[in-house]
Amino acid sequence: MKTQTISFYDAHPGAANLLQEVLDGLNASPRAIPAKFFYDERGSELFDRICDLPEYYQTRTELAILQRALPDLVRLIGEECLLVELGSGASKKVRMLLEELRPSGYVGVDISREFLLASAEALARDYPWLQVHAACVDFSAGLRIPQCDDNVHIVAFFPGSSIGNFDAPDAVRLMRDVGELVGPGGHLLIGVDLKKPVGLLNAAYNDSAGVTAAFNRNLLYRIRTELDSDVDPQAFEHYAFYNPSLARIEMHLVSNLAQVVHVADQAFAFAPGEGIHTENSYKYTVDGFGDLAARAGFRQQAVWCDEHKLFSVQLLQNQPAAGQPES
Repeated sequence: MKTQTISFYDAHPGAANLLQEVLDGLNASPRAIPAKFFYDERGSELFDRICDLPEYYQTRTELAILQRALPDLVRLIGEECLLVELGSGASKKVRMLLEELRPSGYVGVDISREFLLASAEALARDYPWLQVHAACVDFSAGLRIPQCDDNVHIVAFFPGSSIGNFDAPDAVRLMRDVGELVGPGGHLLIGVDLKKPVGLLNAAYNDSAGVTAAFNRNLLYRIRTELDSDVDPQAFEHYAFYNPSLARIEMHLVSNLAQVVHVADQAFAFAPGEGIHTENSYKYTVDGFGDLAARAGFRQQAVWCDEHKLFSVQLLQNQPAAGQPES
């Protein structure tokens, strides 16, 4: 059976964008670099390994929830939608939806070009009946995807609790962009990590195999390689902890000695213990996330959780504009 040809839209921000955001982040106080830059090809591979770790409850819990929710999703979403996966990665979870929803088309959206193409090609090979598109887009900066047809029911799929990487104003802004993408009555199917005992959270981001540490430190390898920097990734330690006052896991890279790092024509002095803030991962209650989604124009149509209330999968529907019926 012939494999479908992939339609590819390339809006990768490029090295110039990486350089500017790294310089801005290192010049800031406190220093911070956006988590989106974790995801080059190597970073995406490391994150896939994280998802299989025993401490990392999110992936296996979300998969089990999705499996149980499939009959409800088929009933609530219906057939022939256009399924748009944000942060597609290896597209493991979306395969469950493809089998049951039988969408008219699929659009994988990711910032990692090589990883995205490999994933899209695998889907096109395994689902020859499916129209597969790939869009290399930094969706934190907007969602302009030409493959999305205004005349179909669009369902955005944002698994893995990646929404937790965004501060509340940015999360609302992103969900508003999704609302514009899916249109009135369209859906957002999203994974949302829930508040839980601190020990479980700290273990999930400090795994015994050191894969999360390698994932965090890979950001510095990327800077060294792509920006011709002299940064030594081994001179920084992975540091992750739960911040209860902000209900978030924070990840940092902490200098283990006094050093000067050069990027482009700028020099950055680090004292021992001085760090770079690389990621947040906010945790929610179901009602708390419902309030956040409402600020972006979505209502919680259905929510599924595991028996221990570790994680949730939520189906949000974009509220139609005045005078327009829901789909």
